[in-house]
Amino acid sequence: MRIIDAHTHPIMFREGAKPAEVRWLLAHARRQGIVKMVGLGDVLLHGRSPTLEQIRVINDESARVQRLAPDFFKFFCFVNPLHGERAVMAEVERCVSEFGFIGIKLEICNNARDACMGPVMEAARRFQLVVLQHSWSQTIIRQRSYHTDPADTAVLARRHPDVPIIMAHLTGCGVRGVLEAKGLPNLWVDTSGGLPDDGLIEFAVEHLGADRVIYGSDLPGRSTGVAIHRVRGTQLSAREKRMILHDNAARLLQLA
Repeated sequence: MRIIDAHTHPIMFREGAKPAEVRWLLAHARRQGIVKMVGLGDVLLHGRSPTLEQIRVINDESARVQRLAPDFFKFFCFVNPLHGERAVMAEVERCVSEFGFIGIKLEICNNARDACMGPVMEAARRFQLVVLQHSWSQTIIRQRSYHTDPADTAVLARRHPDVPIIMAHLTGCGVRGVLEAKGLPNLWVDTSGGLPDDGLIEFAVEHLGADRVIYGSDLPGRSTGVAIHRVRGTQLSAREKRMILHDNAARLLQLA
């Protein structure tokens, strides 16, 4: 079965993308049936809220990796919404026009409910990009100002119904995250993050539909083998597994 991994961070290249390392990753992925990887960048390299220059360095490094295997890697543009409209729009335009990036990646610079998200969503709208928002059910109250819960991502989706959004980390979002996403046709969930949770993917398919669940591993923070088999080991039909592992990402991200 062909697989698209829609949530990866190829971060072994901090001193420059090395062709031998990329070749190793390609061989490792293809042995498991992975035909494309969506890279999101080394987003925590400079901490929670990187500067504009640090953002550019991260995106430049992503572009170097993509150039080494352009038919395999497709990257998202990482931005910090706190930089403001002009900076965000300029960086997204640069990533799209110079590198051909296919989405926008948001981490933990701010909460998804914040007003600074407006320009990010406008950039996604203008360049017809998918937004991937780091999401995790948060238990540390003092981090709520910058850490996005599933409920916050759902608010973002309601405010911008014309922008496709991926709520990252199904395991971290849990049952609560699935229920927050229910009834929001522009909101998908990806399966990345944490160890497999028996029955959670089936729960997501039951409440959202198989077409709203997308496979992701969170490589290198998670094992691709374990991540793939959390889908293959479900009680879902072969068709539903194929949708999650390949077809949904291919359609949403327009990957041939």
